[in-house]
Amino acid sequence: MKKVFFVCALFLSFQAYAQQPKQQWVTIKSANLKCWECKDKLEKYLVQANKSTMESGLIQWKINLLQGEIKVQFWPDRADESMIKAALNNAGFDANEDKAEPEAYAKLPPICKRAEDGGGPKPPKPCHIPPVQ
Repeated sequence: MKKVFFVCALFLSFQAYAQQPKQQWVTIKSANLKCWECKDKLEKYLVQANKSTMESGLIQWKINLLQGEIKVQFWPDRADESMIKAALNNAGFDANEDKAEPEAYAKLPPICKRAEDGGGPKPPKPCHIPPVQ
């Protein structure tokens, strides 16, 4: 009897494991994600949004400041690309063709604004490198 119970439990655990969704990646471009300060602001927002609205659906993210993009790994049963783009927009950042929410964008520091609004890197000093403290 114990063997039958063990085999059934083992079968059910394998079946539950097989039903887990596969992690996915999405890459999103943002015209105003070019400096370390923007990166810090976005990361703080994503940590908060991941706990509240995305039910811990985000696994990790990598921000490339030189390319102005974020690559996000997520659980597709808890989050999707549109939710991630909405989180970026709500933080004040553009997400591909979707523009940032105006109120959130207005709260960003000047360096985190779009280039056409006077933001972004200014020669000769790059803003993708955090200042030495």
